[in-house]
Amino acid sequence: MSLKLIKKILPRPIVTFIQSILAKLGELKEGIAFQCSNSMFLSSTYYFLFSRAFDREHLSVLHGKKRYASDIKHGKAGLTLLRRNVHRLEKGLIMKPRRPIFAKDYITETVEFLHKVVTENPETEVDELNWFCDVLTTYFLAVQSDPVIDKAKSLFDDTVKLRNLKITDKIPYVRNFSNNIPSFEQFENLSLRRRSVRWFEDKAVPRDLIDQAILVSSQSPSACNRQPFRFHIFDDPSLVQEVSKIPGGTAGFNHNFPVFIAVIGQLRAYFDERDRHVIYIDASLASMSFLFALETLGLSSCAINWPDVPEREKKMSKALALDEDERVIMCIAVGYPDKNEKVPFSHKKSLSQLRKYN
Repeated sequence: MSLKLIKKILPRPIVTFIQSILAKLGELKEGIAFQCSNSMFLSSTYYFLFSRAFDREHLSVLHGKKRYASDIKHGKAGLTLLRRNVHRLEKGLIMKPRRPIFAKDYITETVEFLHKVVTENPETEVDELNWFCDVLTTYFLAVQSDPVIDKAKSLFDDTVKLRNLKITDKIPYVRNFSNNIPSFEQFENLSLRRRSVRWFEDKAVPRDLIDQAILVSSQSPSACNRQPFRFHIFDDPSLVQEVSKIPGGTAGFNHNFPVFIAVIGQLRAYFDERDRHVIYIDASLASMSFLFALETLGLSSCAINWPDVPEREKKMSKALALDEDERVIMCIAVGYPDKNEKVPFSHKKSLSQLRKYN
């Protein structure tokens, strides 16, 4: 029974008494929380007995582990595993000094899953397969002979023949520093120009511009290159209105969103709880690059906070048909800015507040 309903049906003195009891219980719960903060065991006990705040995260992490294990067993997680392992090979190839034999503990697994992907997932993008092929070819040329490595190379050679994969140039390289890049002043001006815009023109946003920005965002750093995120984009006006109402911070201006995006993290990319925060790190890095890229294309954006509110999580999960391991990282409104409308000044912290050396 809600407090609003209680107020309607019970006399005022009783309502006041109930409110005082609830206030005392709240104070007691807060005191227990402070005491439990001194112990890892007690803090876990507190959230088990008194708070359900982390229930969704617990479920998502375990579901992600289950999904990862299931996909591995059935050969569906080959791309995730391959992206991680091939990136590990790249890091081994650029080490100074480079060891004559490395990756012996996972090279067999890597090649076996490449074989699975090639034989069981014919729709896999050729560019990605070429990257796997290029790095593995370079690896086998770089390492010394070893029974484990030689056996893996034999399977790799057979796998390459199955798809007639071509050797390209997707291998570790020396960057070209002669290319012109924006100056610091230009980048600073871009960062100052990019503001959270809440008022947009009534004008459709071409999908190809959004796609361009997403391709730029894909170049952002990602732990072991797994890129455990996706951009769920709404540009149908009725759907934009429906979904953009779910976040708590859009009331009063969401009616003028041309495009609404939910950035989704996928915990299925990980086999262990230790990586549960990586979806937030990787997706946030990509999102910031995405916002900057939009600005260069004449578009503006508003990054929308997504606190962990169970009721809204449920609504958004249903609206986006998310799996249990998928979590909303943040939301973004996109459109052509209304140049006549203002943006908040949002004074930023000083340098002394933001950094500390050593």
